[in-house]
Amino acid sequence: MIRYKAIISYDGTNFSGFQRQPQMRTVQEEIEKTLLRLNSGQVVKVHGAGRTDAGVHAYGQVIHFDLPQQRDLEKLRFGLDTQTPDDIDVIQVEQVADDFHARYQKHRKTYEFLVDLGRPKNPLMRHYATHFPYKVDFSVVKAAIKKLRGTHDFTGFTASGTSVENKVRTISRATVEKDDKTGFLIFTFTGSGFLYKQVRNMVGTLLKIGNGRMPIDQIDRILESGDRSLAGPTAAGNGLYLKEIIYDD
Repeated sequence: MIRYKAIISYDGTNFSGFQRQPQMRTVQEEIEKTLLRLNSGQVVKVHGAGRTDAGVHAYGQVIHFDLPQQRDLEKLRFGLDTQTPDDIDVIQVEQVADDFHARYQKHRKTYEFLVDLGRPKNPLMRHYATHFPYKVDFSVVKAAIKKLRGTHDFTGFTASGTSVENKVRTISRATVEKDDKTGFLIFTFTGSGFLYKQVRNMVGTLLKIGNGRMPIDQIDRILESGDRSLAGPTAAGNGLYLKEIIYDD
């Protein structure tokens, strides 16, 4: 068997997330259906680096899969790209070592989150930016987001029901910018790993702080206590993008 790694992007609007689910349309299922055709009717299992939720988008999701023979890489990429639905794009395919695993190989992920502050919102971006129709003090958000950098126990920013026991993660980048042309806020987070709905919970908290309904040092309280009830609401998934995954050599 030959192992292949692929970088894909997708519009998550009409998907119930990346991971295969019964009676639901998912990215994993669509790619596996295409590989089934390309592999003469033989089932191919796809493994993803991350399990994005319903409505969440990706610029640089990474997957791997095994095929029983060596393929021309560009022909394989082209076949996947043209035979998957229009809301999936296959950017690159390469052959990798047999022990490579998209999820378990050590890596860093970068997520981007777009917030539309317009009143009214931009209707053309309703699936691609989360609307927040309240006043936000940008300088306050910039000050608060710095507190998320570093190594912390992010229990207080994790959705209930997660089976992960160790909730310590390292965030090397946590920034926010304002696009003067659109008025959108652009949040960027890079880390060694992220917990279930962690990014959306952090953004929801930062927006509440920016709106003056929480103090800046609320971030410290959440990190120290691990109490999810102290954090803000979970921001909607339509503004979230899995931007990039970088593997350690």
